[in-house]
Amino acid sequence: MKQRYSLVPILGLCLTISSHAYAKNAEENKLAVKPIAIAIHGGAGTIEKSRFSKEQDVAYRAKLKEAVEAGYAVLEAGGESLDAITTAINVLEDSPFFNAGKGAVYTYDEEHELDASIMDGRDRQAGAIAGVKHIKNPINLARKVMTDSVHVLLSGEGAEDFAKRQGFDLIDNHYFDTPHRLEALKSAKQKLEAKKSGTKSYQAAHQALPSQYKMGTVGAVALDQHGNLAAGTSTGGMTAKRFGRIGDSPVIGAGTFADNRSCAVSATGHGEYFIRYSVASDICARVQYQNKSITQAGNEVIHDVLAPIGGTGGVIIVDAKGNISMPFNTKGMYRASKSSTQNTYVGIFKKD
Repeated sequence: MKQRYSLVPILGLCLTISSHAYAKNAEENKLAVKPIAIAIHGGAGTIEKSRFSKEQDVAYRAKLKEAVEAGYAVLEAGGESLDAITTAINVLEDSPFFNAGKGAVYTYDEEHELDASIMDGRDRQAGAIAGVKHIKNPINLARKVMTDSVHVLLSGEGAEDFAKRQGFDLIDNHYFDTPHRLEALKSAKQKLEAKKSGTKSYQAAHQALPSQYKMGTVGAVALDQHGNLAAGTSTGGMTAKRFGRIGDSPVIGAGTFADNRSCAVSATGHGEYFIRYSVASDICARVQYQNKSITQAGNEVIHDVLAPIGGTGGVIIVDAKGNISMPFNTKGMYRASKSSTQNTYVGIFKKD
């Protein structure tokens, strides 16, 4: 008589082995997924909740969310960090809410002069432009300087001549006009003249201007699936600026820095301080050479280095692991972030 064997134990064993293999593969696939992350800012300064209407609050948050999610979509699709930050910054440049592109502040002579810079963390390639008057999206031209010129920083008419040769359309400077920025200029000039009428020089009068006239920028930092970091910053500069003043935004190492070995940083604040203290590169140096986290490095520079000497502003930072930090020492900073481990975050005030 032939012996009969049940297939149940064998099938059970196969299912057990199969489930273990599936779980192992799933875990390996999970570990194989590379982190992606992006953070953006729309400027820091005296941003008080009491001065925001409900409608303004909703509108600003919606635009920040739109920008960060547009950049994240590039990363999620496998795109490069450079494309992600450019996409996000373009959204902010095209909005009148922020001091860059369409929302750029006025110079003392009632014009607009724009600056921008971008940096690739793979090889520290960088491009920047300063004092341009007819470029709709300055970050795009900064990127073109990085990829299609032998230089890092171009300024004024030379930068715009380069732009024309690269196929950029120049626009009328009045494109950047906005009523609220014009009112801000008039207010700043009244304060300057009032202070100058006393014993103060122009220099002293300008230094005495409230901080809201001295800052305002947009920027983005990102990490893509290939492990590459990038940073970019764009601005209209300082309200009532004169004599071709250039702040930190187009200065590599001050307002913008990216290196795959450490982090990517974009800054916003009173540019003169950020230039003098090489804020962006200092943060990355602390990460690379002192093995500090981006949170620790950013807090040290923003709160311990800048704040005691009157340097107001903030930064956004992302590192090679997809960690994000956004410290600031002002009442508020327009900011947003998203990563493969974090849902969309949007903040304006300190307690957001």
